[in-house]
Amino acid sequence: MMASDFIMAAILLPLVGAAFIASSGARPNLREGYTVVFGVLLIIVVYSLAPDVLAGGRPATQGYDVLPGLSIRFEIEPLGMLFAMVASGLWIINSLYSIGYMRGNAEPRQTQFYTAFAVAIASTIGIAFAGNLFTLFLFYEVLTLSTYPLVTHSGKPEAVRAGRIYLGILLTTSICFLLSGIIATYFMTGTLDFQPGGIFDPLMSATMFGVMSLLFIYGVGKAAVMPVHRWLPAAMVAPTPVSALLHAVAVVKAGVFTIVKIIVYVFGLDLFATAGSTSWVVYAAGFTVITASVIALGQDNLKRRLAYSTISQLSYVVLAAAMATPLAVMGAALHIAAHALGKITLFFAAGSIYTAAHKTEISQMNGIGRRMPITMIAFAIGALGMIGVPPTAGFLGKWYILSSAMTSADIFVLLVIFASTLLNAAYFAPIVYNAFMKPEDVKPEHEHGEAPWPIVLALSLTAAGSIALFFYPDVPLALAQQLVRS
Repeated sequence: MMASDFIMAAILLPLVGAAFIASSGARPNLREGYTVVFGVLLIIVVYSLAPDVLAGGRPATQGYDVLPGLSIRFEIEPLGMLFAMVASGLWIINSLYSIGYMRGNAEPRQTQFYTAFAVAIASTIGIAFAGNLFTLFLFYEVLTLSTYPLVTHSGKPEAVRAGRIYLGILLTTSICFLLSGIIATYFMTGTLDFQPGGIFDPLMSATMFGVMSLLFIYGVGKAAVMPVHRWLPAAMVAPTPVSALLHAVAVVKAGVFTIVKIIVYVFGLDLFATAGSTSWVVYAAGFTVITASVIALGQDNLKRRLAYSTISQLSYVVLAAAMATPLAVMGAALHIAAHALGKITLFFAAGSIYTAAHKTEISQMNGIGRRMPITMIAFAIGALGMIGVPPTAGFLGKWYILSSAMTSADIFVLLVIFASTLLNAAYFAPIVYNAFMKPEDVKPEHEHGEAPWPIVLALSLTAAGSIALFFYPDVPLALAQQLVRS
């Protein structure tokens, strides 16, 4: 098979899997078997493309013309390869987790859940491998629409309200801002292809730079840069596997991936670097990092605290990309992978606690580490990753961003990283301390231990992955280095 065949297979496999899953609703074991089998096949196909990219190749497909000048085209560059590896690798683990969670909590409409999940992964791979802005926009919108039924899965009034917020913000930002930016880009440059060094005139005026960067940064609502962030905490009414999908596997990662890709391949690092630390994007991202962390401190609901933590962590990536230095952009790429492993572990742990102990509030979790030691150890590892402490992968991206800020004596970025690290510790450390060191406030209504084994296995794998990535970062680091060389 040619590389182009593997690219199409990576996008089509989850869609074929969705069809098989949808047709097997009456047989749960078969339905979940299809989910696992197609997840494994996707990993094989995606990872088989990595050696070519690592060797400097850029596998691509021919364009499929939709209109004159508009084609659906796929090309794999280093950042897209990294994103696809993260998404496909975590889909199979999230699927294993979902089996334990959905069965353990007797969730309704499980066939719809697994089907929509597969379609979302297909659109995520389409975003990762998009060869131009038009293709990226199409799959970006499919991702929004395919995750809407996941957000509203329970069918309860609060889920329906959350779904309206989710769909309203993400579609409004993408259609009003992102699409406008894409159209303007085409008329300004005559192309929508991603190109090393960017496609904009490096002498673009400051006013035009401000307008175009505003359209793209806030057009990509999935990156949750304030004030277009409300959809993310609202969506926490969804089942925990959906929260993990939103925060670690697909949606928010698609957002920050899109911003980094646009900065590198549409604006170009040289153009963005001319604005330097005075770029409004740096200040908007820094504001989001700190403000979201402060809000997280006041959240007693565990998933909402994790949601605001995600908003903060995402803006690390946006901040680093906007700094437009090689070290900072490498840090942005590494943080996409590191945050995925750490945050999915935290959400897995939250779902494990809910499944086994039926607890959702942090104030209810004193002493729970004695009953659920594996879950809370994994939670602690995920928390260390968010703080950015070795030996977790979260240290890697922060180190490169910090190194860039120190090299350029960027006081604002240094203060943001220092303050946010303290805030991260302030809202994560007490959870871990209280879980292991404080006695239970109230004896639980029923004796419980760990959640079902698929849940525990999944969170153990992602926690171990966060540590493994710290010690063996060769592949993500090589892809990040290729990204800035391009």
